[in-house]
Parts: sequence; C-alpha cells; structure tokens
Amino acid sequence: MLVDPARFTYWVPGLRRAVVIASGPFNLPAEIHFEFSTSLTYTLVYTYDLEAREVRFEPRLGRRDGVRGFARLEPAEGGTRLEYGLEEGEGRSASDRELGDLDALVASFVKMMTSDR
Repeated sequence: MLVDPARFTYWVPGLRRAVVIASGPFNLPAEIHFEFSTSLTYTLVYTYDLEAREVRFEPRLGRRDGVRGFARLEPAEGGTRLEYGLEEGEGRSASDRELGDLDALVASFVKMMTSDR
C-alpha cells in the first residue's frame, strides 16, 4: 500500500496519477512520477530499509511541488503501528496543503488497509 502507485489514489486525497518510472531491488519503486491537485507534478525517489520496515521519499524533479517524508511499520499489540512523516514543498497552495493534511492522509490509509479494495 505504501509503495503501490496503482492504489495511491484510493488513499491520497488530491492525487490524480502516480506512475513508476524506475524500479530498484526487489522490484520496489525507486522513482515515481506524481500529478497532484490541479497542476502540481513532481517525482519522488524512494529508499528502503527492509529490516527496519521503513521507506523514505524525497523529490527529484518538481521540488517546490513535491513532498518528502517517511513511513515506518512496527509490530504493535493487536496489529501494526504506522509512523508517517510528511514535509510539503514551498510551491503548494493553502488548498493543496489541506489535501495533504497528515491526519487525514493517515486516516485514509488506515481505511484503505481495512477495506476490501
């Protein structure tokens, strides 16, 4: 879910399109092109620490429009704990920033994880 662009639009509000443009080890996305909101486009480069169950991402193209951050999955009593950090680029408008609200994003992700999609 965290690195499957085919499912991103289900849980990332405002995301119109996400396409893998380069893959890395284990066929995990190394770079993804994004089209967000009405006109923002950028690519994110992904790095993975599989042992720590962590993915980090940062913009390569379109830094002002893009985001940077990380996601980490940790075992927790009764399930899995998701830790997620997000920093938005300077080029995002107030309405674009509302779409990227971290609490709403995590809630959308959790809903997607528990649905039958």
